Amino acid sequence: MSKRTLAISDIHGELHLLDRLLHQISYDPAADQLVLLGDYIDRGPLSMQTLDRVIDLCAEGAIALKGNHEDLMLRALDGGDEEDWKRWIVRNGGCVTLESYGFSDKELRVELGANYRRPELRSETLERHLDFVRGLGLFYETDDFVFVHAGIPPGLTAAEADPSDLIWIREPFHRGYDGSKTVVFGHTPTRGLHGDEDNNDLYYGANRIIGIDGGAVFGGQLNALDTQSGQTFYVKSDSPA
Repeated sequence: MSKRTLAISDIHGELHLLDRLLHQISYDPAADQLVLLGDYIDRGPLSMQTLDRVIDLCAEGAIALKGNHEDLMLRALDGGDEEDWKRWIVRNGGCVTLESYGFSDKELRVELGANYRRPELRSETLERHLDFVRGLGLFYETDDFVFVHAGIPPGLTAAEADPSDLIWIREPFHRGYDGSKTVVFGHTPTRGLHGDEDNNDLYYGANRIIGIDGGAVFGGQLNALDTQSGQTFYVKSDSPA
């Protein structure tokens, strides 16, 4: 039996959904190649625990890529400026992530204007996780597929693309990708690609793109794709949108 290649994306701190999905697909690290497409953190309640799980999965042979939320985390905590911190904490769920590491709301309060001060955050677990995130790759390629968090700019290969595009691009890729390999990506919830708020299933574009972000943290579902067989799997979120 050929080895399955299984892709999952945009877990966003919903560790219980990841564990349920891995159980449903009977994931076996000795027999399967698991590819995780990024956004392990933010908005969901168990970001720290999810990163711990991803690290363990990688130790067993999984491949983990960087998402834009990991990029936001690094920008905020690796010496970025006031706007980097507020963008992550206020607008993208970073506060929930840091609370999962045990920091209190008081410690994370954003002080505006002249009173701005990014807090000193001391945590061995957080430092270990930041080291892991810094080392994440941006894409994984096989003979027939490219796995990436957000997409690939038209006219370029993943290796030629700006790293920022690989984790942030949306519509130019969705509409204009013209490469020969099929791209499996997350980042953009499939309900938006389908144009149907109730449809969180995989999106198959006519230009060889497959979107798998089921919007789990927004009340949707966590999807998995076996690229060898085309079989799909999912677990529904138990949280309201």
